[in-house]
Amino acid sequence: MAASTGDTYRPKGYWVPHVVIAVGILITAFPLWVAFVASTLTLGQISQAPMQLWPGDQFWVVWKDVLEVGGGGGGRIITAPVSTMMWNSFVMAMVIAVGKIVISLMSAYAIVFFRVPFRTFFFWMIFVTLMLPVEVRIIPTLQVVSDLGMLNSFAGLTVPLIASATATFMFRQFFMTIPDELVEAAKIDGAGPVRFFFDIVLPLSRTTIAALFVILFIYGWNQYLWPLLVTTNQNLDTVVIGLAKQIDTAGGVTEWNKVMATALLALLPPMLVVILMQRWFVKGLVETEK
Repeated sequence: MAASTGDTYRPKGYWVPHVVIAVGILITAFPLWVAFVASTLTLGQISQAPMQLWPGDQFWVVWKDVLEVGGGGGGRIITAPVSTMMWNSFVMAMVIAVGKIVISLMSAYAIVFFRVPFRTFFFWMIFVTLMLPVEVRIIPTLQVVSDLGMLNSFAGLTVPLIASATATFMFRQFFMTIPDELVEAAKIDGAGPVRFFFDIVLPLSRTTIAALFVILFIYGWNQYLWPLLVTTNQNLDTVVIGLAKQIDTAGGVTEWNKVMATALLALLPPMLVVILMQRWFVKGLVETEK
């Protein structure tokens, strides 16, 4: 008997992708659940084997302690409050993301729309810097920052990481897809370079900007080596640095409930950025027709 018109045809095995996705979600979420449970337990409860997998009654005590006091080991407070460290990480990530986007927009705009001599050569010189990440040029960069008196400052944390060859390349590739007819029409209407940039180029670039912002914010938030070298002031520690400091490597007691709470708090801002900008992020990476 033929199926009625209103019936939805489902091929055999249609449920397999759903099962695979569900299993993947469980595998990904289980460590986060264990971390959350550990952040609600005492050290004694965490040390029990196997550790319980349901939340305890220490949630407000542990989380309030790390947010307002700080973390440490063996009763020693060796980090600033997590709220302070998260603010430092947020400022660092925002300045790096916005700074990279602004500088890359201007450099790509100049390379594509201004007929300057050797512009292709200058672009490839910028692109070659991809082979020189911060880890490779860390010593001379640190020396320059020290000579400029930017150690233990937000300027020292952010300025050396602002330039971005990757973002310049992406903006250049997009700007090259803008038709010449649009440029000529803007000139006929009397639009100068500045007006053309703000009225036409910038609105057309919004999805690319959004995609790059997500990537660069997470890049800035997750920085570890550079903040470790450029700051010695505990109040300028980022949350990634604070998380590493909370783990006692000298044989002392590590307060794992505070470590887990700090790890979950460090995860929240990047996760919120990805969730809130997901639609723009995907469009900026896959959209072909601008």
